[in-house]
Amino acid sequence: MSKVTKRKHVMNEALWDDYELPKENQSVVRVLRSRGNNLHEVTNPNGEEYLVSMPTKFRKNIWVKRGDYVLVEPIVEGDKVKAEIIKIMNKDSIKYYKENNIWPKEFDCEKKQNVSNDNDLFINTNRLPIQNYSESDSSEISE
Repeated sequence: MSKVTKRKHVMNEALWDDYELPKENQSVVRVLRSRGNNLHEVTNPNGEEYLVSMPTKFRKNIWVKRGDYVLVEPIVEGDKVKAEIIKIMNKDSIKYYKENNIWPKEFDCEKKQNVSNDNDLFINTNRLPIQNYSESDSSEISE
């Protein structure tokens, strides 16, 4: 199997192409940060933080970033690493979970709290401020 064909199959498996509900031992978690060596720190809806591993078949083909949601399955032999990533959630899968009332309510609240207003925006000091002229200013200039 060529590298491109393998990547295509892995992408189809990892990303959400089939709409199936999670099994009883699987859970949805949010990625907090990457710890290196294909380990990611995640938090579950209860607020518990632990490490999950990226399976070998997904490595160098799939990347997850901070704030992404993934479906994980617990592993029994892990002391520090408690679960393994099964699927990476996208907008469609999240919508499907919400329609079936499986999406954790705790993750909905976080989205609403993370919405910021214009006052929280970063001010770039490396650029000159843009001066906006109003219509009254332009009429004074023409006279």
